[in-house]
Parts: sequence; C-alpha cells; structure tokens
Amino acid sequence: MKVVIDTNVLLVMLPEKSNDHDLFLALLNGAYEVFVTQDILLEYEEIIAAKNGHDIAKAAIELIASLPNVHFIRKYFYWNLIAADPDDDKFTDCAIAADAAFLVSDDKHFNVLKTIDFPKVNLLGKAAFRRLLGL
Repeated sequence: MKVVIDTNVLLVMLPEKSNDHDLFLALLNGAYEVFVTQDILLEYEEIIAAKNGHDIAKAAIELIASLPNVHFIRKYFYWNLIAADPDDDKFTDCAIAADAAFLVSDDKHFNVLKTIDFPKVNLLGKAAFRRLLGL
C-alpha cells in the first residue's frame, strides 16, 4: 500500500513510548510503502529537531531515507489544493505524483480533500490507518 504520511502522524509514530509506535514498526517491517519528496523530508527534519534536537532529527531522517520501502519522488505540478495552509500542499502534491492510496493525516486542513473530485486524494486518519494495517 502506497501512502504519504503527514508530519503530525510521523511525529507520534517515532517515540518508543508512544501508543502509535507500532505504526513506525510496521514501516520498518515493510508493511507499507511511504512516498516522500525533498521538501517533506526537510519538514520532517525541522519539526523533529525542534522537539528532540538536531542529532535525533538527523538520525531519524537517515533511518527513514534508508528504508527500502521509502521512495523519493519529484513533483512536476503544484495543485494548490489546501488554501487554509498552503504549506500542506507538499503532501497532497506528493500523494498525487506517487498515485498513493492514501494521505495519512489528522490535520483538519486536509478535510477539504474530501470535497475535491479531481485530482482525488484519499485522506485517512491515523486511527483508520492503524485499522487498515490490522494493528
């Protein structure tokens, strides 16, 4: 299953003590494929560094980038679908370019995607993603 993971979901997946760490373990075990762009990785790193320091952020990004089920893509078109927070467009653009099954996020800004027929981006919350993976 091909997905794009918003930063808010990634952040809660990483800590070992998190109730959502099993989502990260599933990624490590190859249960799903994640698609990223350079700007998504930069946002991941920036937010992780702000919360946990630069060394932890660098290690986390290096680990994620090294996984065989994490794929880098290049966007060739910018859809500008998230008017409420244009910074979130990087995730929708990546999901479209990757032909991802889902964009996984609990960010309410993405709810507008439910009203857009084209290009279709299927939004999935973290809890629904967990159920889909059988966790």
